[in-house]
Amino acid sequence: MTPIIRDPVELRRRGFEVLVEALGWVNAVRFIQQYEGGQGDYTRERHAFLPDWDAETLVNEIRDTKQR
Repeated sequence: MTPIIRDPVELRRRGFEVLVEALGWVNAVRFIQQYEGGQGDYTRERHAFLPDWDAETLVNEIRDTKQR
């Protein structure tokens, strides 16, 4: 019989280890993301840190960055 893990941090750590072993790292993360809702409003918050560029400006910025 497996003993009960009382520490929630240890339980989460060991549970994630088992998921990674069974599913692989990427699929384990994707699985967890299905059950953990984020916080805040990403659609509203992204305007605070993303520039308001059209596609042409974005392409030009990428080209300029590559040339530097």
